Amino acid sequence: MKNIGDILALPGDGIGAEVVKEGLKVLDAVSKKHGFTYNLKNGLVGGAAYDATGNPLPPETLRMAKEAAAVLLGAVGGPKWEPLDYSVRPERALLGLRSELGLFANLRPARVFPELADASTLKREVVEGTDLLVVRELTGGIYFGKPKGITMLEDGTERGVNTLVYTTGEIERIAKVAFEIARKRGKKVASIDKANVLECTELWRRVVTKVHKDFQDVALSHMYVDNCAMQLIRNPKQFDVILTTNMFGDILSDEAAMLTGSIGMLPSASIGLKNGMYEPVHGSAPDIAGQGKANPLATILSVGMMLKYSFGLLAAAEAIDRAVSSALKKGYRTPDIMAPGCGAVGTAEMGDKVVENLG
Repeated sequence: MKNIGDILALPGDGIGAEVVKEGLKVLDAVSKKHGFTYNLKNGLVGGAAYDATGNPLPPETLRMAKEAAAVLLGAVGGPKWEPLDYSVRPERALLGLRSELGLFANLRPARVFPELADASTLKREVVEGTDLLVVRELTGGIYFGKPKGITMLEDGTERGVNTLVYTTGEIERIAKVAFEIARKRGKKVASIDKANVLECTELWRRVVTKVHKDFQDVALSHMYVDNCAMQLIRNPKQFDVILTTNMFGDILSDEAAMLTGSIGMLPSASIGLKNGMYEPVHGSAPDIAGQGKANPLATILSVGMMLKYSFGLLAAAEAIDRAVSSALKKGYRTPDIMAPGCGAVGTAEMGDKVVENLG
């Protein structure tokens, strides 16, 4: 059996531990069926790490993440830690991991399973058939630009500053990722910016257009972010790959999530030149933590993305996708995607059903 290396599990906070447990359950089952092994390691991150060490991203966790072939993350944060100073809030661990691991490309698919088309708040005829991928630049833009912060002015008022910055190199590398992925999908890229008012995204549009010259087999279109937000609701099937900045991608991918009926269905991959981190798009949901109600399918599908993008195990990744689809076709539902005539299951039971349907 081939050993693919170290996988670091970081359950984090809230429902993170519950959904990661199910993701690892499916990973264990698919590894046995597809003939590979791995070395599983565990670490602390987010609020749980802060409670134990005073640091949301302890040096030991960061060391293990850098050494791992891939990281599986649950979720971080919650009301308990909101009073903390901004510098040690759980969410800082996410930014730290992305930056330290060089995870510059975030891939967020939004695929509507036919069985869940009626779970969306939009009409079935609008969402059915939607299968898009948001490619979000992850280590630049307004979340990382400097100067930033809040300062006191002479008149006693405060001034908050965040700086939107992108360089040619940052734009080129994320554009190449989007075009290369589009070649294996529907061969369409929609680059999203606000070039009519933001000079930084005027540069974005210009550089993306230049990179496109090397990918003439892929169609490129440009769209302002406000129009894209509207088009996602109006006609989501027009999109194949959506390429955009850090902040715009953050917002648009959450909007796209609701096309699928539940944010609990959305996996994601954050990849760099060496490492990869995989996580559900949803948060820590402290209101349902420990109740067995959380939907683990986003985490399970994230495991599938991990096998595909970090290890090139395409057959195993496809087996997970098919197993999720089969479980849904048989009517199994967690509370967030419940529908009349379906069978209600909890977090662990849904994981079991996916395992049962692995080919």
